[in-house]
Amino acid sequence: MPFLERHMREANDVKSLLRDIRRAMDYAVPEAQRAGADDLVDQYRDDRLALMLLREFYSFLPEAAEDWAREILRIDRRQGIFLLALASGSGRYVYLVSDEGVEFHGDVKDGCLTDELLDFFGYESVDDFVRKATGELPNYEALNQDEELCPVCHAASGEYHELGCVVEICPWCGGQLVHCSCRHDQLGVDSIETEAQLLEFEAILEERGRIPYSPEQRPSFLQHESEEE
Repeated sequence: MPFLERHMREANDVKSLLRDIRRAMDYAVPEAQRAGADDLVDQYRDDRLALMLLREFYSFLPEAAEDWAREILRIDRRQGIFLLALASGSGRYVYLVSDEGVEFHGDVKDGCLTDELLDFFGYESVDDFVRKATGELPNYEALNQDEELCPVCHAASGEYHELGCVVEICPWCGGQLVHCSCRHDQLGVDSIETEAQLLEFEAILEERGRIPYSPEQRPSFLQHESEEE
């Protein structure tokens, strides 16, 4: 999917998410806290991942009672997957957030990560995770404002893109890897249609030397948006 088309599709998703959040907040947020809750939504009004998280929180309140989101904190990020903490009036809750969706994992203080997730994010133990997640954490920064992350696959500066990311640069011609003909030329085919072909191309690509993400790769219209903000 061309990047501009994807950007427009996500803009429509954002509008839908905002409607859902506002509707759920009418029932979830105490009247005295509504202004603060609205401010947080406005802070992330263009960030799809944060809005997905807020919709999940307000639609399924962890304590099944009135509550409001005060801030979204970043615990960790790896391979385009964010481990976020939502601080509310009643607790600090852990969510796994990516383009694929949102998963609620419980209250931070309960050490709510599975062994698989502890290993994935590089924590030696539950206690190691709890120490970090209950400590001072940076605010989650909206993706369209964080130039150190790819706006599509969320690779950090210096990391490789997720294979298939439209921002990745082709190491053969310097164009967009998903749009140039180099991938077909390297395999000697007209199109990549099987998993075996994809794996073969990935091996060829890594042998050639993939180009990691850098802020200079961000589409120009996103850079202009950041400057305007």
